[in-house]
Amino acid sequence: MKKLNIAVAGCGPAGFAAALFLERQGHAVTLFDQFKNPKPIGSGLMIQPTGMAVLSVLGLAEQTVKTGAPIKCLLGLNAIGDVALDARYEDLGQEPAFGIGIHRASLFDMLFEAARMASIPIQTGRKIAGSQLHDDGRSLQFSDGTISDEFDLIVDALGVGTSLSQKNENWLKFGALWATLRWPDVSGFSPDVLEQRYRCAKQMVGVLPIGRRAGSSINELAFFWSIRCDEYQAWQDAGLDHWKAMVEDLWPECASLLDQIVTADQLTFARYAHRTLSEPVDDRLVHIGDAWHSASPQLGQGANMALLDAYGLSAALDQAVDLPVALQSYVHLRRSHVRRYQTLTAAFTPLYQSSRASPSLLRDVVLAPLSRIGPAPRIQATLVAGLSAAPLEKLGLSWPDYSALSAAIPSSINPRASGLLQS
Repeated sequence: MKKLNIAVAGCGPAGFAAALFLERQGHAVTLFDQFKNPKPIGSGLMIQPTGMAVLSVLGLAEQTVKTGAPIKCLLGLNAIGDVALDARYEDLGQEPAFGIGIHRASLFDMLFEAARMASIPIQTGRKIAGSQLHDDGRSLQFSDGTISDEFDLIVDALGVGTSLSQKNENWLKFGALWATLRWPDVSGFSPDVLEQRYRCAKQMVGVLPIGRRAGSSINELAFFWSIRCDEYQAWQDAGLDHWKAMVEDLWPECASLLDQIVTADQLTFARYAHRTLSEPVDDRLVHIGDAWHSASPQLGQGANMALLDAYGLSAALDQAVDLPVALQSYVHLRRSHVRRYQTLTAAFTPLYQSSRASPSLLRDVVLAPLSRIGPAPRIQATLVAGLSAAPLEKLGLSWPDYSALSAAIPSSINPRASGLLQS
């Protein structure tokens, strides 16, 4: 295929990764972002083996490990201390696999610097309102009334609120409050475990180690609290002390973390939507990441699926003879994995975020005991790691070299890093 002139809309993980892969193929790529200075939004996230496979191709896997915190398992207890979730990467049977908890800013900084080093131009302060199809290209329309030059292809990486597709957000009833906090000097939290506590499915509090950001010597964690979206105003009105009492009642060890939260402004309220575009491609337009498929963060797949989309798009463009064939090939490469995880996330989210009692009873009484029997541990680990529906094999991606990556784990980020492989 001839080299294309491509616009990538959005400077999130999907947009940056797509721009990097496409630039390496020789295409002329321009990034567009609405912020005057591109920046990440949010706190922590998990890099699964799927995302790490893509970052390995970009040459960023070792840097990811050095910056983030290796996570060996996900552990959730209900209000009476019974195990409700126990998903271990060792159950994948691919020693020494692990996840990486990382601040969104750290991932952003790595991808931004890689784009800068590749001399990919970024047009900032460009809020996109839509696009316009022409005889020989497609242009971006901006909120100030201006229009871009024509491009051979526009890659929509604007996320769930994209202005490049029809509105169909399907907002979920539950969101979350997020804060980035420093790791306490003395705590009962595990530095290599994503820990959660639940009261039925209506209340959930979690702690995710996220390592330390570039240039900082402070280890951090992402702290989150599940909340119904229609109760957010009532939460604001009740004040921090009322909320802190609820958190401590569910998980007393959080007292040392709550001391760091002195104003409500330290907590970011995040809403989530479950949506999937039925057709992620149009004439000279393709949607990737949350612009194609968005869901709750319960299975921790958002950024990882976005990275897979970016790689899948570049692979399709590299192999096809023309653009329409390439875009359909992209859909073929990614659709089964997207469908699998959209279905799984929709099924699993009520087990952890619901006002009804029955989902948590199913989780605690049936699913949790079964999850440690027979093949269930490996199945559960496969789901959490993003590996169901064989996305790496479908894209021709190699399994991350975790043996080599383990050597890059700084002991200052994870005090138990030296024992990670034996745990």
